[in-house]
This record gives sequence, C-alpha cells and structure tokens, in this order.
Amino acid sequence: QVQLVESGGGFVQPGGSLRLSCAASGSVRGINAMGWYRQAPGKQRELVAGFTRGGSTYYSGSVKGRFTISRDNAKNTVYLQMNSLKPEDTAVYYCNADIMGSSWDVKAYWGQGTQVTVSS
Repeated sequence: QVQLVESGGGFVQPGGSLRLSCAASGSVRGINAMGWYRQAPGKQRELVAGFTRGGSTYYSGSVKGRFTISRDNAKNTVYLQMNSLKPEDTAVYYCNADIMGSSWDVKAYWGQGTQVTVSS
C-alpha cells in the first residue's frame, strides 16, 4: 500500500522560510509526477509547484521566485523550499503524486496535508 507522508509545516512570520517534505512509502515501483497544492480557508485547492513526468518543474505565478521544488529520487521524496513567505501563503499544503504501485497501475495519491501559517 502506498502512502504520502508530509512534514515541515508550522508557524512563521512574514518574510520567513519553511521547508516542506513529502515522502512516498510502501510498494512504490515508480513515480511519474509529484507536486504541491494548497488550500486556504474558503478557497479551492490550487497548484503551487510540481515536477512533470519528464522532470521539468513548474510554479504558480504567485510563488514563482520565492518557492523552490526539488526531489530526491532515491528517497522517493519531494521538497518545497518556501522563502519570503507572505500572509497570503497561509494554507494547508498537500503533496500529490502519480505513483505506480505493486499492481503496475498508476494512481494519484494525496498526502494528509500540513498547515502553514504566516502571521506577525
């Protein structure tokens, strides 16, 4: 069984930094794509950053230049380095990945979410 486990959220003042981690565990044969989404109270979940299957990165316009996504393939882990955080970055951050499991089919998985709060 495949799981995505996130960590690294917390409380930070405006201008501060946080690093989120998301590790895939279980019967992982391969990962096609991984990324981060966020959902603020009363808003829809939105894409923040991600890796395509080919390894290219993409970012939403609101975080480009401030956030950096990276990955460690050996650890099946993706990271999100968040710098120059703003109050509007406050949200629950979710990891998402398209993973090939033990049955050789590819499914989309979501992490449990980690809270990021930016406030003075």
